Amino acid sequence: MNAVNAADKKIEIRHMILSDWNDISRIYNDGIKTGIATFETEVPDREAWDKNHIKECRLVAIYGDVLSGWCALSHVSSRPVYSGVAELSIYIGTNYRGKGIGGSLMDELINESWQCNIWTLQSIIFPENKASLMLHKKYGFRIVGTREKIAKINNIWHDTLLLERRSNII
Repeated sequence: MNAVNAADKKIEIRHMILSDWNDISRIYNDGIKTGIATFETEVPDREAWDKNHIKECRLVAIYGDVLSGWCALSHVSSRPVYSGVAELSIYIGTNYRGKGIGGSLMDELINESWQCNIWTLQSIIFPENKASLMLHKKYGFRIVGTREKIAKINNIWHDTLLLERRSNII
């Protein structure tokens, strides 16, 4: 697919394959541990995760020789009028943040989404997740609104920001 150089290592972006699951779940768990990446408290099993994500829009980043990040899209609704609207998930392993991996994944995923007739990408981000907010804004996402006290983790209410990006196919 795509490869870029980041400092002294190459970042390769490719489609996710079944054998990537252990690394994907490890990286997802890294995000869960931050407390500001997802409302999930544990990694779902592979079958549940697979069922909830669009098959064509699942990418991984290989940094050096390590699977260091992943991204995927999920449909936001089963209604036909929303067939081109998808929610983006992007996770980078703890030891690989700040190396350009998120941007490499985002570049490729945006291109993949256009090919799948996705006209709106949306993300739901905790306001405290500054790195994710900066990445999304860099790639043309705008904040649509704040959802105050939308859900709670460990008995603590949290706000989220809803961000969206329109594709150039509209």
